[in-house]
Amino acid sequence: MTIDKQALLGPDKHSNQHKLSRLIAEANSAEIRDIAEAVEQYTDQLIAALEAAEKRIAEQREYYEGVIADGSKRIAELEDAQCQHESDTLMLCHQFDELASAMGWTSELAMKQGVGQLEYARSIKTRIAELEAKLSKPVLLPKTNGYWTEQEKAYEEAITFAKRQVRLAGFNVEEM
Repeated sequence: MTIDKQALLGPDKHSNQHKLSRLIAEANSAEIRDIAEAVEQYTDQLIAALEAAEKRIAEQREYYEGVIADGSKRIAELEDAQCQHESDTLMLCHQFDELASAMGWTSELAMKQGVGQLEYARSIKTRIAELEAKLSKPVLLPKTNGYWTEQEKAYEEAITFAKRQVRLAGFNVEEM
């Protein structure tokens, strides 16, 4: 349901306020005056509440857009790190194969004589494990917990979609 705030604040509001003021002034009964004053105050409170809700929705929209942008940036960083990791690993494997070939080693001989290279390979394996541990750090996205308006529903669906895509890319997702 969409409320036209401008219509509430426009000429009709001022006309109605004038009618209420006249009714209050002309009313013979104190009870009618009290009711008319209460209606006028209640209307003003409703308009103030509507403005506050719209402000809160705008702030939430800005927050969620930032969260989605940050999540997308983090995903891109992790994908770049993964590509670099795979490239470095492949390069090291080729270098080790070339070294073994240049030395005339078979796989069995490389295992016996290439102790230094094997130690180097072990250090590379340790480094790979460290990098994989960094990649396993989950992407934090806000927890979704229902919605009240169509806009909030759209942002919740966007966050849910982002979580699904991050998981499909092989990363962990945790809710804040």
